[in-house]
Amino acid sequence: MPTYLDFEQPIAELEEQLSKAEEIAEKSKVDASSTIDELKKKLTDTKKEIYNGLTPWQRVMVSRHPERPYTLDYINALTEGDFIELHGDRNVKDDKAIVGGFGTFNGQTVMFIGHQKGINTKMRQYRNFGMANPEGYRKALRLMKLAEKFNKPIVTLIDTPGAYPGLEAEERGQGEAIAKNLYEMTLLKVPVICVIIGEGASGGALGIGIGDRVLMLENSWYSVISPENCSAILWRTWDYKEQAASALKLTAKDMLKNGLIDGVIKEPAGGAHSNREETYKRVRKELIKQIETLSELDNDTRVEERINKFCSMGVVLED
Repeated sequence: MPTYLDFEQPIAELEEQLSKAEEIAEKSKVDASSTIDELKKKLTDTKKEIYNGLTPWQRVMVSRHPERPYTLDYINALTEGDFIELHGDRNVKDDKAIVGGFGTFNGQTVMFIGHQKGINTKMRQYRNFGMANPEGYRKALRLMKLAEKFNKPIVTLIDTPGAYPGLEAEERGQGEAIAKNLYEMTLLKVPVICVIIGEGASGGALGIGIGDRVLMLENSWYSVISPENCSAILWRTWDYKEQAASALKLTAKDMLKNGLIDGVIKEPAGGAHSNREETYKRVRKELIKQIETLSELDNDTRVEERINKFCSMGVVLED
């Protein structure tokens, strides 16, 4: 059974009616095509109406939908069946919260790196809910340097509630690992495209989020802190998470308006989880366009533009 969020109940009811109508038509051999077509149209219109008017908090909920595609889903859909996952940071261990490797995309080899949350309770524990340890970021950097060595574009897929905040992560240098990634990604001599496919929280997202192009799926979010934690700090409770989500300006639309990302990838009506294939198609189209555009620039120009882009963020000019 599909999982529906609270505000998706009208969609759930229409999909149930549509399913029953199709079942009755099949069993009774009665022509119910007009009724089915009417229900399909109403369902499409309802999805558009609901998703066009989502609040920031509702978009956060959609970004966490359990049926939303994760990094490995995108990699398997985008590559040509030859993705080779690479493991380990050559220092501590292989962090399962970050996956990466080479795969063929649009006829060329591309390095894909991203957070992986897990599709069920057991896998979420195995993947540490997509919260990477320092070795995860060090593995990501090792793979980026490998891609640079062989002159291959890099695509990062961001979906994390944040870097792992445990004591052992701090002991192994969580802050240093993320900071080094920020510095090294700025200077990579190959095209780097970052796509926020779900949650983009804090340094956990930034650790693989410095690129020539930073894109967001329509129902993803990107912020220095989650709405719940923001609410907990300001009001000492999670009860004000909806107000916090609005105040943080964390939606794709807000981020684009403030010049913090380079583009928004529209999702199908009903969200990425409602039509995965269409979502993959749209992401593929955008990645092809960006890789082709960036590949036309020489390395020094690309690096300079990348540095200037991030240095200009937050700058205020006064008369």
